[in-house]
Amino acid sequence: MEERIQKVLSAQGYCSRREADRLLEEGRIAVNGRRAEPGAKIDPAKDVLHVNGKRVYLQKKVSKLYYMLNKPRGYVTTLKDSHADKTVAELLSDVDVRLYPVGRLDKDSEGLLIMTNDGDFTNLLTHPSGKVTKTYRVSVEPYPSEEQLISLSSGVKLDDGFKTQPARLRVTGGDGSSRGTMEIVITEGHNREIRRMCEAVGLAVTRLKRTAVGPLTLGKLRAGEYRQLKPSEIAGLRRNASGGKTK
Repeated sequence: MEERIQKVLSAQGYCSRREADRLLEEGRIAVNGRRAEPGAKIDPAKDVLHVNGKRVYLQKKVSKLYYMLNKPRGYVTTLKDSHADKTVAELLSDVDVRLYPVGRLDKDSEGLLIMTNDGDFTNLLTHPSGKVTKTYRVSVEPYPSEEQLISLSSGVKLDDGFKTQPARLRVTGGDGSSRGTMEIVITEGHNREIRRMCEAVGLAVTRLKRTAVGPLTLGKLRAGEYRQLKPSEIAGLRRNASGGKTK
């Protein structure tokens, strides 16, 4: 039975559908020795699939795994970065199945990162239509003024001209002058968005930690530790990304 290449790679946990789209557009996927065009289909039981010149062995049945990791600072979430000293994959090296991060946290950021081999689940949580909330604890310098808080909550224009959606935020600590701590909740996931939002209003981020994704919270998980998600947590994330409807 033929299926779209994007769906096959996603189901295998190789990459998300959007990443597969990009690979197809760049001509980096071949089927039976020939370059695959966008929209192409394959029969996983018969066809031979190569990505970037390497064969992808398609498993008939793949067990889906879902983990929550407390990413420490200093680790990158881009698993294919050959120049990175430390990647999050190293922290889950004793998990037999290769897992991929859902979304990103930059090298200097820390906190909750979902890891899975379920490409459809990744797409569900990261697609803009899902509007899944991400909660961060952000330390900044100096202490944010009322004007800066209003700008952040209303949406700001970033250095590339992109205008962010309104954010929910509240000040949770600080000394009232030289530094402050905020909780910021956003539904977008643009590159280094929180840091760039703060920079746009004149605030320097000194520490950034993601504490929740949708209904899933970091809890008492320590830096560098991870655990498997409970079925109820996975279902809760699916409902959150589906607007409360179970898919």
